[in-house]
Amino acid sequence: MKITKLAKGISLKRPLEGGNEEQLKVVRQVLADVRTQGDVALRTYTERWDGYMPASLRVTKVEIQEAVYALDQQLYQDLAEAAKNIRLYHEQQSRQGYHFDLGDGSWLGQRVTALDAVGLYVPGGTAAYPSSVLMNVIPAQVAGVKRIVIASPAGRNGKIPAGVLVAAQLLGIEEIYKIGGAQAIAALAYGTETIAPVDKITGPGNIFVALAKREVFGEVAIDMIAGPSEIAVLADDTAFPDEIAADLLSQAEHDPLACAILVTTSEQLAKKVAEEVEKQLRTLPRQEVARASIENFGVIYVAETVSDAVEAINSLAPEHLEIMTNNAEAIAEQIRHAGGIFIGRYSSEPVGDYFAGTNHVLPTNSTARFASGLNVDDFVKKSSVVYYSEKTWQDNAPKIARLARMEGLEGHARAVESRGWKKE
Repeated sequence: MKITKLAKGISLKRPLEGGNEEQLKVVRQVLADVRTQGDVALRTYTERWDGYMPASLRVTKVEIQEAVYALDQQLYQDLAEAAKNIRLYHEQQSRQGYHFDLGDGSWLGQRVTALDAVGLYVPGGTAAYPSSVLMNVIPAQVAGVKRIVIASPAGRNGKIPAGVLVAAQLLGIEEIYKIGGAQAIAALAYGTETIAPVDKITGPGNIFVALAKREVFGEVAIDMIAGPSEIAVLADDTAFPDEIAADLLSQAEHDPLACAILVTTSEQLAKKVAEEVEKQLRTLPRQEVARASIENFGVIYVAETVSDAVEAINSLAPEHLEIMTNNAEAIAEQIRHAGGIFIGRYSSEPVGDYFAGTNHVLPTNSTARFASGLNVDDFVKKSSVVYYSEKTWQDNAPKIARLARMEGLEGHARAVESRGWKKE
């Protein structure tokens, strides 16, 4: 792992894989086909790309129950406890509308209402991501969304991984479809004979899923266009090199484009971490992926002061930030830009990925400068409410009309003047 002195202008931005014209052309064709051909297109693309022809697009209750029986009982309990923690955390985010009086019976307010329907995309096939189910479904449920749909590609055996189905069952989600890729995004956005459309699509996926989400945005809402994962660790000489190395590799193993960065005030720690990363890489099952990430996007920066290190972290605006320093909580107060902040030795990033309760859907590629992780607010909308009494209206109508005419909008002014204050 490269070690270098901290300098101005460091960045974790990476070129996002894919998104070329050929891929975009494929995605647009898929979207158009699903929009016009519905279920027929879904079956055609599922057979072509996923290698099976689903007898039924929708997962049956029998399949869900079989998954529950198949999953290890301890894992079932672990998932249930994680779900409980995630729900507790997100319940703190629940938001109520407000109402305040203006006098004379007039009032202003804001009404908060849940979206009617949301669709969650869960990557699948050979991999299983039950944690994605928990992280996306629970905040939607807390927000009050009534219809929550899951779309996930099955393996060539025509089955969605048991963990994904069990996570859905734990949360009471039964509307699950065995479709993936851009065709799943199209079905959720436009609807088909079998699948009713939703109002918002959330969840990660490959480049075709990401491009499809970008294309349907406007027809429906989306959560974000997520890039490869990243972690930054801020540490001093009180931290343990082997633990930092393990945490850096926990993200590097995600993707060759994943980014793992250490910013430290200790040159000795930097050298030990670099040695540990190489040592641990040799026994990591996903060594090839992690090594590509470390070699291309892994860096250790040595800062002269803690203040310089904090400034660097705020410039990076990482998806995940671990702080392993003396007075870590005080230093955390100085962080302005990070998707998720993990404080102290025992708050390793995977704690948040799976169990603590915070959401693991976080902004990447420095977008934490302006974006937030997935939360309850993503599943509600806010309507402004105005009620003017006749008295308040009479007092303010001339002012409103003058402001309208200042902007050259005579129709607005006349709409104000058409009311009773001008009528004798």
